[in-house]
Amino acid sequence: MTWIIISIVGVVVVYVIFAYNHFVRLTQRTKEAWADIDVQLKRRYDLIPNLIETVKGYAAHERGVFEEVTNARAKATQIHVDPSNITAEQITAMAGAESALGASLGKLLAVAEAYPDLKANQNFAQLQTELTDTENKIQAARRFYNGNVRDLKIALQSFPSNIVGSTFNFKEEQFFELAEGSEEREPVKVSF
Repeated sequence: MTWIIISIVGVVVVYVIFAYNHFVRLTQRTKEAWADIDVQLKRRYDLIPNLIETVKGYAAHERGVFEEVTNARAKATQIHVDPSNITAEQITAMAGAESALGASLGKLLAVAEAYPDLKANQNFAQLQTELTDTENKIQAARRFYNGNVRDLKIALQSFPSNIVGSTFNFKEEQFFELAEGSEEREPVKVSF
C-alpha cells in the first residue's frame, strides 16, 4: 500500500514539474513573440521618414498627408510594451496606434500613386519594397505572438493544467488584434 501511495505522489509531482515547465516555456515564447513584433515595428518606424522624404520631393503640396503620417508614427513610437509585463491596456493602445499608422501610410502610398515619376524612382521603389517586406514580417510576428497567446490560454484553461497554472500564478495574455474597422486589415494596393 505504501508503494502505491509513493507511486501516486511521485506521478503527481512529476506532472506538476512538467506542467510548470510547460507554462514557463509558453510564457517565454509569448514574450519572445512580442519582442519580434517590437523589432519589426521599429524597423517600420525607421523606414517611414525615408519614404516621406522621397515622396515629399515629388508631391510638395500634399503636406497634410505627410503631417498625418509623421504624427501617427510619433504616436506609435511613444507606446512601449514591456515584454516581461504585458497588459491588456498596453496591447490595446499599441493596436490603436498601429491601426492609425497603417491608415496614414495607405494615404501616403495613394499620393505616391499619383506621381508616375516617383513610382519609377529607384529610391522610392526600394523603400516601397522594404516597407512591404516589413509589413509582411509584422503580420507574421503578430500571428506568431497570437499563436503563443492561444497556446498559453488553452493550457491555462484546460484541466488539470489549469490547477498548476493558477497555483503558480501564470496569467493569460491578450491577443494582439487591430482595432475594428482598421484600414490596416486590408493590404495597401499599389500597382506599378
